[in-house]
Amino acid sequence: MTDLQDKTVAATPVEKSAGGVVATLFRFQSVFGLLAVFIAAIIFSPRKDGEILFISADNLANVVRAVSEIGIIAIGMTFVILIGGIDLSVGAVLGLAAVGSAVLMVENDWGFLPAVLLVLAIGLVFGALQGVATAMIGIQSFIVTLAGLQIARGLARIWSGGQGVAIAYGDGPNEAPESFAILGERTFGGLVPIPVLIFAVVAIAAVVFLRVSAFSRHLYAVGGNEKAARLSGVPVVRVKIAVFAICGLLASLAGIVHAVQLNQGSPNDGIGYELDAIAAVVIGGTSLAGGRGSVAGTVAGALLLGVLNNILALNNIDSNIQLLIKGLVIVAAAALQRLRPAS
Repeated sequence: MTDLQDKTVAATPVEKSAGGVVATLFRFQSVFGLLAVFIAAIIFSPRKDGEILFISADNLANVVRAVSEIGIIAIGMTFVILIGGIDLSVGAVLGLAAVGSAVLMVENDWGFLPAVLLVLAIGLVFGALQGVATAMIGIQSFIVTLAGLQIARGLARIWSGGQGVAIAYGDGPNEAPESFAILGERTFGGLVPIPVLIFAVVAIAAVVFLRVSAFSRHLYAVGGNEKAARLSGVPVVRVKIAVFAICGLLASLAGIVHAVQLNQGSPNDGIGYELDAIAAVVIGGTSLAGGRGSVAGTVAGALLLGVLNNILALNNIDSNIQLLIKGLVIVAAAALQRLRPAS
């Protein structure tokens, strides 16, 4: 035996501590990023009569209201990306749902509940069919959902006659029920927009679901190694179909929220929303390769984008510069994923 033989060297306490700090930073990268952007927004916020405009109650309510639609979509996108897939159709499904809500209640005199349930069912079925094409036929999700984007947008234009459908409220013909308008109002003394509550409920339900359900273990297994998951008895096909169905359902829910906030449904609604949703998921730390990520991270990522959009708008930054800055943030988040140590 000589000193030249291989030896196992134990890590020192300092090395262990440093490794723990690095792991924590990567694990909560979206939270730290949100905190940094929030502090920067306060520092660079315009002021009026000595008041910091960014942290005013009305402005913060507007931030989370604006985030609610993208946030709901991004939660569904998180499920899809966790299995190593992608869904490019969510923005178009949002537009289809917004049009459906407006047409059913304004032009077809449907009640609030039947219209909402049908629109949600349309999103659920649309997503499930995309899941079938991906899981059973074997077409890549990128191609399936790219086609789904075109199909959903075309259906929305046919349903609406190619134009936006304005939503007016009342009991007469061509008027939506007053109960639908409630979804766009505020509660808790006018402080919290109801769309934010919807977003919060969806986020909490998704977090709990991924923590306690057996389905969540299957979902991470498929994303980590689909072949190994199948050999282990995981129902891969059913998992994929369910995930795309959930994503379609949440895109439809976001479309309903969108329609009530804008008081209209247009076949052009939701253009580009799929990119913002993917950005929120990536910033939130979910791996595009699948198998690693969380809904909590996605929520933080969506809020980060919302705060960034808001402070840039408050400072009247040119829209082209805004796109550049958001693009750099997304690239930085993706780069952090590449640097993240294996867990």
